Amino acid sequence: MPKLIELWGMNIRTDVEAKKLHATDREMTTPLFLLRCVQLGISIRDLDLLTIGMVNDMFVESRNDEYKGWRQVATQEDFDRF
Repeated sequence: MPKLIELWGMNIRTDVEAKKLHATDREMTTPLFLLRCVQLGISIRDLDLLTIGMVNDMFVESRNDEYKGWRQVATQEDFDRF
């Protein structure tokens, strides 16, 4: 049984390992994080109330707002059917 568990562990890939890197992917450094904060209008004082993940999510959402290719926006009826 331990050998089976060991072999199973070798075949499991996490989402991070399976993610295909694109040319725009780069390591999140402190200067890059602070640049993202400035781009979002977040002050150092505001960072006391936010996590790194929240700032990253806000940045991603701000970039999604600029995307004009959405085919349709979901209505309340769509959510109710879901």
